Amino acid sequence: MRTPPAHLRTKGTPIHLRTLADRLRRLPPSCGPVRLVGVDGHAGSGKTTFAERLAGALDGAPVLHLDDIATHEELFAWTDRLLREVVGPLARGESARYRPYDWRLRDFGPARTLPPAPVILVEGVGAGRRAVRPRLAELLWMEMPHEDAWARGRQRDGSAQSDFWAGWVPAERRHFAEDPSEPFAGLLVRQCSDGYEVLPGPAETPVGTLSVTDRDGPASVC
Repeated sequence: MRTPPAHLRTKGTPIHLRTLADRLRRLPPSCGPVRLVGVDGHAGSGKTTFAERLAGALDGAPVLHLDDIATHEELFAWTDRLLREVVGPLARGESARYRPYDWRLRDFGPARTLPPAPVILVEGVGAGRRAVRPRLAELLWMEMPHEDAWARGRQRDGSAQSDFWAGWVPAERRHFAEDPSEPFAGLLVRQCSDGYEVLPGPAETPVGTLSVTDRDGPASVC
């Protein structure tokens, strides 16, 4: 695996996914009875896949995909809707109700219910934005250079989405320039050949300082 830039290098022992899941469960609730955990990073960096793996380690924790909240017209201007339809109800101990956006039909679909759960993962570009961070119990950042992530995203989506990507890249640049998430991440997630490594992030929260125990096995997730 390529050595990260100096400003992204971290100290400490990598954390096994099972250890991470156990510690996330033990964090104080951050949004009513819920521990909201953000998974942020550049488009194409692997947030969705990692969130699914982490949700499995959390015994099926719900995952809110920000692709369901954003729209073609509001690539990043969805904060008020997220706070009103999801964060606000969860903070009151109520079920959230939101209509996921259909990117093919360019319209909102039938409403979905998201009941309060011990841990809910929020994954997507902007999951660690300024307006959401006060409600997060932890923020994870997918560590991948933006050019590599965007190239992978373009390859994944194919030529049919080339126009979308042409608009997305400058929009994402502006978003992170104005409202960066990475400096506030307690944990960095690196994808490697045999899975993932989870290391202390720039914010160096208590979860990020945990060491691997013998029963956890190798630090990478195979």
